[in-house]
Amino acid sequence: MRGEVAVSRINRRDFLRSAAVGSAGLVLSPSFAFGQESVASLPDYKGPNVIIMRFGGGTRRRETIDAQYTYSPYLSKELPKRATLFPMTEIAQIDGLETSHGQGTLNIITGKYGKYEDVSDGFLRERFEPEAPTVFEYLRKTYNVPSHQTLIVNGEDRIDEEFYTFSNHHLFGLNYRSNVLSLYRFKTYLLRHKVDEWDGSEKELKKMREELHKMESLDDRNEGAISTAEIDGFWERWRQYYGDTGFVNPRGDRLLTELAIRAIRELRPRLLMVNYNDCDYVHWGYLSHYTRAISIMDEGLKQLVETVERDEEYRDNTIFVVVPDCGRDSNPMSAVPCQHHFGSRSAHEIFAMMWGPGIPQNTVVDRVVQQADVAPTIAQYMGFKGEFMEGAALAEAIA
Repeated sequence: MRGEVAVSRINRRDFLRSAAVGSAGLVLSPSFAFGQESVASLPDYKGPNVIIMRFGGGTRRRETIDAQYTYSPYLSKELPKRATLFPMTEIAQIDGLETSHGQGTLNIITGKYGKYEDVSDGFLRERFEPEAPTVFEYLRKTYNVPSHQTLIVNGEDRIDEEFYTFSNHHLFGLNYRSNVLSLYRFKTYLLRHKVDEWDGSEKELKKMREELHKMESLDDRNEGAISTAEIDGFWERWRQYYGDTGFVNPRGDRLLTELAIRAIRELRPRLLMVNYNDCDYVHWGYLSHYTRAISIMDEGLKQLVETVERDEEYRDNTIFVVVPDCGRDSNPMSAVPCQHHFGSRSAHEIFAMMWGPGIPQNTVVDRVVQQADVAPTIAQYMGFKGEFMEGAALAEAIA
């Protein structure tokens, strides 16, 4: 069966490449080197920046937006004054739809609930391929926005989520992908430079080249280079500041906050998604791993808001969207607290919050909405048509 799947994936990849080449002369005439797309025929994007904060790793309403029990006081007590809050957001109860991190992330960025099959070969390396276009693809197909200004900031412990940069949809896909900032990408950049600068034995050089090829080939849908001059420049400055060891730079979700802040200052993204995930360490069995991670996300959220408020170009032109990937089990009798794989009701219960120019302030919406409604709302903010989304834009958060 694995062999049959592999053949299917290769055929699909070849089809996507040939389809893109066939349509290139009619529309954009793109080069397939990453970041080299010609988008001269597209209008410049002049709408608001959007920052999506995946309050991730699975968080319940109780420890987040419930002011009485919260571990995120900034999120629950300060931000609602300037935001529209949807406290009754849910992940739909659909047969076969799982409440987990990758699935929830794809629900958020595609605006569509999917039943995903793992296409990876490794234990605990769950990999999904989105079939519906992502918000990054919609934006880049509509406007002249380079890949380094559509960014996913990803955690080092969920490398599988490195590959949600583009879908397999035949009208979108590879040529409209976003870029990724993560420790994995930095390690790849670093190894590439070590190979270029190596003056030691051929045996060691061969070993490094094999490792580099492995790291750059984890997503076999990619063709050509996986970086751009702008991203390489970002990593060079990171390297100059933090060095090569990894012992100096922040780790975990604090790393994501630092990457996101530097991205805002240096790369000027128009659409940025920060995939916090440290709450998932609760699977080790300690509730404090979960609650402390919520506090760290809350601190990071405050830092990002303050970064935007200090930036003249971003201050009055940026919309924030905060939404969890999934909820968590509230069963007090469970041996390991706060699971989410059992599909319990509370694992489906999340929230969504939006604030920024044009969004009503101090507003709580008393109706059930869907996680899949987030992407159509972003489409409204940014002025593109999400024609393959199934959710509905949240009218209460749109002026």
